[in-house]
Amino acid sequence: MRSPRPSRRANGETELPIGRVVRPERVQNMGHAAAVRSLYELISAGDIGGFTEHLAEDFVEHEVTPGLAPTREGVKTFFLMQLAAFPDLRMAVEDVFESGAKAVARVRYTGTNRGDFMGMPASGKKVDVQLIDIFLFGDDGLVHEHWGVIDALALMQQIGAVPTGSPA
Repeated sequence: MRSPRPSRRANGETELPIGRVVRPERVQNMGHAAAVRSLYELISAGDIGGFTEHLAEDFVEHEVTPGLAPTREGVKTFFLMQLAAFPDLRMAVEDVFESGAKAVARVRYTGTNRGDFMGMPASGKKVDVQLIDIFLFGDDGLVHEHWGVIDALALMQQIGAVPTGSPA
């Protein structure tokens, strides 16, 4: 069962179902590693709007998804599509490191394929894959660039779109 959705307050704060409040200005004042953890919490809570607020207007996505612009709006569309396909999507940070203006996270992506995904009907199968994300933060505390790699083969195998096993 999916946890309750976050609530949005009039002052722009987001209250996550776990009782934690994420304020846009607070993310600017925390370290990049803590900010990255907050971003994944927003995604896992289904608050894509709140997540998107932490991306700069000039945001550039370097992990290109066919059919989506490499922009803030393209990333918003991407995660809305992910949540439609995996309504119980969770992104759990397993490691996060920061150096200067960059933060790197190793993340576990889990969920159940209950909606169409990349033109394929829902399989009802669970996924559990790893990904690596790199974020570049600006002086304003917002994410200005992102690079990422997900184990797409494992994801496609787990939903049954690609056969598993050794090659013939």
